[in-house]
Amino acid sequence: MVSYKCGSGRQYGLVKGRLLQTATCVAMCVLVAGTCSAGNSTGFQWWSTAGLSVDLSDDWAATFEEELRVGDNLCYHHSEIGLTYKGLADWLEIGANFRKVYQRDSAGDWREEDRPHFNFTIKDTFAGIKWSNRSRFEWRDREGRDNLWRYRNRLKLELPWALTPLKIKPYASDEVLINMDGSGFSSNRLSAGGVIPIGKNIKLDLFYMWQATKATSGFDDIHALGTKLVFAF
Repeated sequence: MVSYKCGSGRQYGLVKGRLLQTATCVAMCVLVAGTCSAGNSTGFQWWSTAGLSVDLSDDWAATFEEELRVGDNLCYHHSEIGLTYKGLADWLEIGANFRKVYQRDSAGDWREEDRPHFNFTIKDTFAGIKWSNRSRFEWRDREGRDNLWRYRNRLKLELPWALTPLKIKPYASDEVLINMDGSGFSSNRLSAGGVIPIGKNIKLDLFYMWQATKATSGFDDIHALGTKLVFAF
């Protein structure tokens, strides 16, 4: 039994190491393959995110995030910084963030957007399932387009299981995005994935997302595979 446990531990560490190496190689290959043509509004994409959360005290945390999106080309990038406050109640978090966005338009030109946003998240546990509901109000200061407020609501369910030796924690979420300029519904994002603990302060989130965006006629669909590496201290 002792040799079996030791062997399992070494195998688990080897699997995690190979998983990180594979994710890194995939990221590099996709970025190298990206070209500078028109932006992608439909089809398949890869979303790559790196995040950092640092506890400033028992109630305050600072967050940082970088994200790239790649379809037929590198079509989107954002950088974000924020503060989260958790001292009002165990079931409530509030946050204020600023996001700088660079995104290709339909002509393939890069456009800038300044996007401050405010978040209110309620959370609890029911029958072992952790759930949260986040309301986000964001101001979109867009280059070459009208500015507007947008409301986003995301419901997330985290299932109480740890799957495979990697201890994958599965989850599902749905987010609705609504423009507040009178045009109403903008898009919906349905996601499913799993979070893998890698060491004490690192987690890897692997997910699939289907985004349906309202278009002139019908909807534009994006199917995305995503990787999100989060460091928490």
